[in-house]
Amino acid sequence: MTTINLESTAKEFDAVNGALKERIVLCAGTGCVAQGALKIRDAIAAKIEEAGINAEIVLEKQESAKSDMDPANTVYVSKSGCQGFCQMGPLVRVENADILYVKVTEDDATDIVDALVKGEAVDRLLYVDPNTKEVQKGQDDVKFYAAQQRIVLRNSLIDPEDINEYIAKDGYKAARKVFTEMTSEEVCEDMLASGLRGRGGGGFPTGLKWKFTLPYKNETKYVICNGDEGDPGAFMDRSVMEGNPHSVIEGMMIAAKAIEGTEGYVYVRAEYPLAVKRMEKAVEDAVAAGILGDNIFGSGKSFTITVMEGAGAFVCGEETALIASIEGKRGEPVPKPPFPAEKGLWGKPTTINNVETLSVVPYIILNGPESFKSVGTESSPGTKTFALTGHVANTGLIEVPFGSTLREIVYNIGGGIIDNDNNLTGGEFKAVQIGGPSGGCLTAEMADIPLDFDSLKEVGAMVGSGGLVVMNDTTCMVDVAKFFLSFTLHESCGKCTPCRIGNKRLHEMLTDITEGRGTLETLDKLEDLAHNIKKTSLCGLGQTSPNPVLSTLKYFREEYEAHVVDGTCPAGVCEKLTKYVINDACIGCTLCARKCPVDCIDGAKKEKHTIRQDECIKCGACFDACNFNAIYKM
Repeated sequence: MTTINLESTAKEFDAVNGALKERIVLCAGTGCVAQGALKIRDAIAAKIEEAGINAEIVLEKQESAKSDMDPANTVYVSKSGCQGFCQMGPLVRVENADILYVKVTEDDATDIVDALVKGEAVDRLLYVDPNTKEVQKGQDDVKFYAAQQRIVLRNSLIDPEDINEYIAKDGYKAARKVFTEMTSEEVCEDMLASGLRGRGGGGFPTGLKWKFTLPYKNETKYVICNGDEGDPGAFMDRSVMEGNPHSVIEGMMIAAKAIEGTEGYVYVRAEYPLAVKRMEKAVEDAVAAGILGDNIFGSGKSFTITVMEGAGAFVCGEETALIASIEGKRGEPVPKPPFPAEKGLWGKPTTINNVETLSVVPYIILNGPESFKSVGTESSPGTKTFALTGHVANTGLIEVPFGSTLREIVYNIGGGIIDNDNNLTGGEFKAVQIGGPSGGCLTAEMADIPLDFDSLKEVGAMVGSGGLVVMNDTTCMVDVAKFFLSFTLHESCGKCTPCRIGNKRLHEMLTDITEGRGTLETLDKLEDLAHNIKKTSLCGLGQTSPNPVLSTLKYFREEYEAHVVDGTCPAGVCEKLTKYVINDACIGCTLCARKCPVDCIDGAKKEKHTIRQDECIKCGACFDACNFNAIYKM
């Protein structure tokens, strides 16, 4: 099969795209699709046609442009993957006019098209900075975007199902370069020189992993893309696969050249149907274009890729468990050595990298290792994507250089801390859980620590896959530790005793603490067991599962002690330790007493009431009923 000409394809795409009257790009990542992006697409298309403007609609499938269309009178309505600003979705970008609309609904289509015809913007749909109250028209004006540096997400506005647009953004040039101009050793050396470290959590040097795999000779060698992203609140890899699947394919092709690989697997969580669909479409298009398959770029080398849905288990993110799952076995880790580089999938040499790691590889090959290494820190070059969630004004998918601080992320990109009613003025920065359930908590006092592999390790945390959950002062850190531990407890494969039984005991002790049965001795046992689980578990899941417990014990021990010594939850979150108290604002209206289901509130009319704490079931009915702020939780 003849390989598509990259230069002529890019030139043709740019010529048509550059002549368009306008291009409207709808965010069609999972989040915006769930909020009605497809209906918004249909409504905008209908209004464009009513206005007498040609509309080329591309969202569910790629259609070739009609030859009789006049580009100068055509509005191209296309989709992208996740554009990142999830808090403000659905997002609509009017590209030539440089307008970003936020929180768009189907009913806004008429105003958007009317403004398009007049060459204006719909002011009410523009983003308003929550701090300055300034109206910001273009994406580059919005601080959420302006404070980022995007390499992995640099092509977040392209149509993920249009291989031609990826090619127009220099797509597959890096793959062509390594297959036609470089040796396998040179590819490995470039990765080593770049300092790229695995973005899946471990931070192992990518070039070194490839270099370890290269010497093992076999007719069949595998490249596996680990897309089994299972951390609560994490969606970085999913967004890359949905928004730029060809970058993942190209990264796998370069890895294949580096290790002399012949076959590839993209292992995607079954819970990511849109990512599966777009990865499969991208593979089909790359094969049809002669980019994947036999005799790649005339090099005589062959490489194929299969997209496989994962088993839905968090432990399958561990490489040996993932290999077992692909082989049709139960997803359980096995002891190493031998490492996958020697005996991996079906006993053949295998290299495994996660989605984000592979997607940045083409950039390094095209721009050179030094260009990549100029970003970030010396020991952690480049950028990192994070899923920013929690008590911040702006949540979403972000990308920042390694070495950025929590303060920069929380206040410049996140827009500041909010309270539980989404008010900026009422929230106080308390902590950040970084690295998902296997990560650790950072305190507000650590806001200026650089976020990189080594600095975080020094304070008992880890980059992990990139979850970043911001918490305000209404958060109970004991409850947070229990939440994350309950996740890893549920996701444990059960193969080794420390993880299977040890984490169950940890969870039981945390439950005792949050329900008033804990003692100071419980805290000592909790810490001792957590350290032992880390030392003796078989795989990374068990070895890192106690991190939330140990980090919260280290930095918020006084909160644990309040639970076991004072019998109170300072944040008022742990229900069994919560007390409802009536203060002097009580006017004796008796409404609380009438609402109490167990009749434990005393007091005559027009006199201050009291609650019999030994009988109170802590249902909160009195708190909800009071109209005078006379009842508070403590």
